[in-house]
Parts: sequence; C-alpha cells; structure tokens
Amino acid sequence: MKTLKTVSQTLAEKSSNAVYSINPQTSVFEALRIMSEKNVGALIVLDGGRLVGIVSERDYTRKVDLCGRFSAATPVSAIMTRKVVTVGPKESNQRCMQLMTAGHLRHLPVIEDEQIVGLVSIGDLVKGIIAEQQDLIDHLQKYIRGE
Repeated sequence: MKTLKTVSQTLAEKSSNAVYSINPQTSVFEALRIMSEKNVGALIVLDGGRLVGIVSERDYTRKVDLCGRFSAATPVSAIMTRKVVTVGPKESNQRCMQLMTAGHLRHLPVIEDEQIVGLVSIGDLVKGIIAEQQDLIDHLQKYIRGE
C-alpha cells in the first residue's frame, strides 16, 4: 500500500513538534543530557543558525562509547553526521521511508525556506503508516458490509 500522507501532515499529528538544537562545540555529555531530558533520539547541530549536522544516540554509541572517548571531553562536532539528509514538508512519507532505509537513517530534518520546521523519526512514519492501513481496513470492512 502506498502512503498518501505528507511530512507536514505527519508533523501536525505529532504530540510535540519541538526541534531541539545544539552548537558544534557542545560536549557529547551535554547533548546526551538534553536528549534524555527532552526524550528525543537526535539533536540538530546549528552553527550560527545554519544546519551543519545531526547527532544521535547511535552516534554516541558508535563514535564515543565504542571508541573509548570521554563524552564530557568530546565536542559534538567530532561525532555528528555532517552530510545531513533533509526533506521538505510536501515530501511524501513513502519517500521519507525510502531515504531512511537507503541511508540507514532514523531522523530527517524538515526544511522549508531554508528554516528547520520539524524533525521526523522512523517511529513517526511507521505510526502514520499503521494508522493509514487501519483506516483502509475500516473503509473496506464498511464497504463489504454495505455501509
């Protein structure tokens, strides 16, 4: 089944559309504290208001913990993903899933007019797809019953 929803619809359905950001000089420890406090899995990295990266729990695990670095002494710039894949609000959820699958990504910043307007996670997209499939099932059941 192809999804018909767009990123903007997915963002509108989120309970919180807050996007949390840090600067490249922020310590990894501080970034982890913010992620824990805000209950998010990734933070946008901005330098002078410009998107320069994204840092996630996965980056910490792979580039700090497993490499024997110290999170308090390591700046986010040392572990962040610099080549950030972004999407626009009119992009389809299906396209986002394709990008995430191909790039092994869990988060996509949403950019409109060179401004960050949201962040979609793989969980947001899966939740939306499940809801769409349930709507289709409900519609088909009503059709079969003649309602």
